[in-house]
Amino acid sequence: MLSQEEKSRYSKQTILPEIGIEGQERLKNAKVLVIGAGGLGCPILQYLTAAGVGTIGIADGDVVNISNLQRQVLYTEAEIGEKKVDVANHKLKALNPNVTFETYPFFIDSSNALDIISKYDIVVDGSDNFAARYLVNDACIILNKPMVFGAIYKFEGQVSVFNYQDGPTYRCIFPEAPGEGESPNCADIGVVATLPGIIGTIQANEVMKIITQTGEVISGKLLTMNTLDINVSFFSFKAIPENKRVIDLRSSEYNCGINPAGIKEITYSELKDILAQEDDIQLIDVREYEEYQIDNIGGLNIPLSQFKHRFSEIDAHRKVVLYCSSGVRGSNFGKQLLQKGYRNVFNLKNGINELIIS
Repeated sequence: MLSQEEKSRYSKQTILPEIGIEGQERLKNAKVLVIGAGGLGCPILQYLTAAGVGTIGIADGDVVNISNLQRQVLYTEAEIGEKKVDVANHKLKALNPNVTFETYPFFIDSSNALDIISKYDIVVDGSDNFAARYLVNDACIILNKPMVFGAIYKFEGQVSVFNYQDGPTYRCIFPEAPGEGESPNCADIGVVATLPGIIGTIQANEVMKIITQTGEVISGKLLTMNTLDINVSFFSFKAIPENKRVIDLRSSEYNCGINPAGIKEITYSELKDILAQEDDIQLIDVREYEEYQIDNIGGLNIPLSQFKHRFSEIDAHRKVVLYCSSGVRGSNFGKQLLQKGYRNVFNLKNGINELIIS
């Protein structure tokens, strides 16, 4: 039952005949897990909290980074270095004390996904990488939970609802993850500030429709939006039975080739020690020139896109340390160096994002 305070708080929502008091009570009794408290996760969490979803889980192992503030509007500069789940928990409680929050200050993986997801009615995917999406999709299939999906890329976004009422899954439209380096995350290619807010809000809207049992859920369809020209399209797809036959999470590989064998990962702290003790180090920034000009930690700038024409500038007999924004392009660059016969190759773990954490 709603308290008098809740009736007043949600009055603009309950006067809608499609929701009403009954729909608001459904929201109050619902349990929703939001995976990722970043660009998509912020608007998802803020609107589900304001709308009165009773229990919200927040799963994210990251801390607030200054580069997050351009689009992750739940955070401020004063909170740089703090755990996102802790900051989100504190601020969302202030927004709506009627909501119960459960925080998971770590990344969802195959060892914990089933246990955590089993506690919730709906899972909202606000992750920024393919490994997490396939993992969450497969866990939702096993547990028969709907997954509200969103993805962003530069000025473009996608939304769909998978595994809803025995509908299609993520693998029914994207059967396999892209190859290594074929599709970088927003840390590598950028994203306009407003896009996560638009796509995340649509995801929150889908969650509310599922809970209140109103409207048409975006199941069996993929909504795509280009914010440069406000072009919105829908692509239909059907369930493929074999893509719904997931038995356990151990049978699938979810690293998407991010750290190929033979490439050693080092933290920024370890890199500083190496640079202090050794002179014969080749530090290579594999980001684009424009990114290098904004911020770098030194070294030679050889963009991954120019590898074919410039890799010979790197001495195969010396130690090579590669870095980018998140570690993905550095890993891809390193793999190609290994194929060319280079052996002493290192990649900076998490890229220069590691600077905020170290």
